[in-house]
Amino acid sequence: MSQHDDTTSGPAEFEDKAPKAPLAAAFASVAGWAFDLFDLFLLLYVAGPVGRQIFPAHSETLSLAAVFASFAVSVLMRPAGAAIFGELADRKGRKAIMVTVFAGVGLSTAAMGLVPTYVTIGLAAPIIFLVLRIIQGLFVGGVTATTHTLGTESVAPRWRGLMSGLVGGGGAGLGAALASIVFIVVSTIFVGEAFDDLGWRFMFFSGLLGALLSLFVLTKVEESPLWVAEQARAKARAKADPNAVQAKRMRFRDLATGRYRKILFINIAVTAGAGAQYYLTSGFLPTLLDSVVQMPASGRGTVLLVSSLVVVVSATAAGELSERIGRRKTMLVLGAVNLVALPLITLALVKVDPTSTGSVLLLACLLAMLANAAYAPVMVFLNERYPTALRSRGTAVSWNTGFMLGGLTPTFVNLLSPTIGEVPGRLAIFLVGAVMVFLIAVAVSPETRGNLDRPETTEDPAEDYAQGSLRGQQKPTDIRASEGTPS
Repeated sequence: MSQHDDTTSGPAEFEDKAPKAPLAAAFASVAGWAFDLFDLFLLLYVAGPVGRQIFPAHSETLSLAAVFASFAVSVLMRPAGAAIFGELADRKGRKAIMVTVFAGVGLSTAAMGLVPTYVTIGLAAPIIFLVLRIIQGLFVGGVTATTHTLGTESVAPRWRGLMSGLVGGGGAGLGAALASIVFIVVSTIFVGEAFDDLGWRFMFFSGLLGALLSLFVLTKVEESPLWVAEQARAKARAKADPNAVQAKRMRFRDLATGRYRKILFINIAVTAGAGAQYYLTSGFLPTLLDSVVQMPASGRGTVLLVSSLVVVVSATAAGELSERIGRRKTMLVLGAVNLVALPLITLALVKVDPTSTGSVLLLACLLAMLANAAYAPVMVFLNERYPTALRSRGTAVSWNTGFMLGGLTPTFVNLLSPTIGEVPGRLAIFLVGAVMVFLIAVAVSPETRGNLDRPETTEDPAEDYAQGSLRGQQKPTDIRASEGTPS
């Protein structure tokens, strides 16, 4: 009986900390995700100048393809960063790893602004730039391992869906909004050719602000109560039978083998479809408005800023909706809408008069709102597919591998478009394919709402969670009835 008391002390600790810890943890997760995605997004706002200065080519589309290839290189490294830092976050704690990854992203981003041009040092310029993109990608993978778990693990069950949308979609929207503000300010100071020559470097330098602010926020945050409770249970099991616990210790390879293999591959498909929707809409929007729509810089900055802020509201609302009707149903409904809406809005956007800021703004906001709302519940969905001892690794590897695949799609859109005028048609086709992948993967997944609160009744938490996730037997309404409504 005493062992049972020790191993179930976590929920009591969670309730004791609930009035204080969740707000700081939620703010840190949202702010950290926003600032670090802000660092990642900057390249999308300076794709043209970077292409001309670092990756010059004989045609504009090839130059843009090279820039997006460097973006894809960073995205390709995210699963590796997720594995490395996710392992550390599961063993050492979520908060302890956040400081390292935030500082790493900020410093590597600022360093990109120091890379000499191709004219100055030749082939060394794109090589140095790509190396920095690789380093940044590793650290960004670690951001997911911490922010995506700390936020949902710290808040009360009632608010986990909202937290998912606020961090995953809202944080991304805030990061893009911050990048838009920086773009507006820098492009105002460095007008025309001055922006191509020097302004784009200050865009990268501004990445340091995000890292510094993130580090400041982290000083106010407590460790995840669910992680602390899991450590207490692990110590109790170790005291009872050290040899048995050592044999059952959660390993990274548990993700890709045995009982977790099916879960991992389905999760990657869900996030790949969601990620492609993002990268082909919000992620591609700065380049679409610049190179295809040819909208003036002043109006373009305003559109990007407002559409980013709309994302915060839509993603948070979609996350909250998933708490009310379930993760699976929310993603299926929004995916079905996007299957038709996203390609039609994209094709309509490129036909609008570029000087008609109101019309462009309306279509851009609709595009960003729908695409980001669809993946708002994905973060908590992934959290609920893994036990606490494996959650940072499971969530981060699934998210980053899926978004890595989704992040490749803009590069292929550019490569398969011989001219700028053919980009919209290719973009619409890729959007249909991305939404189809998302819908199919969600359709074969179980409902996960409430899984974070499933009691671990055996000495091996992996067995409880994997079997429960595969069957989808846990009823979240039963959990809420037993716990009461959180304040």
